[in-house]
Amino acid sequence: MSDETPICSAKGCRADAVWVLAWNNPKIHTPERRKTWLACEEHREHLSQFLGVRGFLKDVVEFADWQGPEGA
Repeated sequence: MSDETPICSAKGCRADAVWVLAWNNPKIHTPERRKTWLACEEHREHLSQFLGVRGFLKDVVEFADWQGPEGA
């Protein structure tokens, strides 16, 4: 694991990540697969809406509480 502070996934944003947005594209991913984007407070809603309108968003969790899949 890196010592670097995770940053927001929004284009051009360099703010610290506070949220993990877990998502999955059912056309290309198996149902249990979770991809993740990181979000700062400012971009959480925008990124959630982007994924949500496409039906991709599965969960939003505080970064401090996020537990990735086993073996990751």
